[in-house]
Amino acid sequence: MVGKICGTGSYVPAHFLDNDDLAKIVDTNDEWIRERTGVVRRHVIEEETVVSMAVAASRRALENSGIAPAELDLILVSTFSSETVLPCAACEVQREIGAVNATAFDLNAACTGFVFAYNTAQAYIASGMCQTVLVIGSESLSNLLNWRDRSTCILFGDGAGATVLKSEEGVLYRPVTHSDGNRGNALTCMSRHRKDWLPGEEDLDSYMKMDGREVFKFAVRQVPEVILEVLKEADISLNEVNYFILHQANKRIIEGVARRLEQDIDKFPMNLDEYGNTSSASIPLLLDEMNHKGMLKTGQKLVIAGFGGGLSWGAACLEW
Repeated sequence: MVGKICGTGSYVPAHFLDNDDLAKIVDTNDEWIRERTGVVRRHVIEEETVVSMAVAASRRALENSGIAPAELDLILVSTFSSETVLPCAACEVQREIGAVNATAFDLNAACTGFVFAYNTAQAYIASGMCQTVLVIGSESLSNLLNWRDRSTCILFGDGAGATVLKSEEGVLYRPVTHSDGNRGNALTCMSRHRKDWLPGEEDLDSYMKMDGREVFKFAVRQVPEVILEVLKEADISLNEVNYFILHQANKRIIEGVARRLEQDIDKFPMNLDEYGNTSSASIPLLLDEMNHKGMLKTGQKLVIAGFGGGLSWGAACLEW
């Protein structure tokens, strides 16, 4: 059995900061950010939280799928930025949407998180343990940013995306995933421990820090390799793939992957100009946008690929 995506949903805060807004905070400008990242603006929470965004995206995905919350067997939330540790975000979502029969837990694999969560859902379905799974990526990254750090604050945004997977007869393509903890220092964010926290002190370790050059080199090298690896496992050629749906980290990274694979850039949809890097929310956010635009047709072959903190990276093939 395979989990087929039968519904998608997303949510982004109404409030946003464009590049000109950031130029008032740090030494940058619209042209510099667009040229190096492709980001034009990013949506930022005001009253929203990881849970509230996940709930809104989930309700839209369930409505799109025609599946009732009580039919869900499992809820997975990929996040590393939830405002609460306990209860986990997935249990909070379960409560809010009334998914009384679902097991719920969170998964943290940073920007690769949605791919890992999607693969986890497929494993549960293939084993027969679950029939219907809600997979969510939700991030409030603005809470983790040092807004004086130009290397990070220009990149990231907040949002959530959700997909509903339902067990059907079909081909389950084997996913490919990797992690390399030896390179984890390229992207870090430490939690705040009260014993180290003194009122009035700025705990810079609690903000996201990134070695942008190292992450860029890692992504441009590893993402094409993992895509080729997963296609080999599935016995699918590059030219058979309709869309490569990559984590929306940086326009230059995506363009670099397309060049290395010698594929038309039109097969690599992007929406990071509007949302920036939303970490584990980026792939389901893009899937929902493509779904509602009518870009996704039954039988199309897609590759989803994520990469980021850990360092971790992975890809999965699926049929729409």
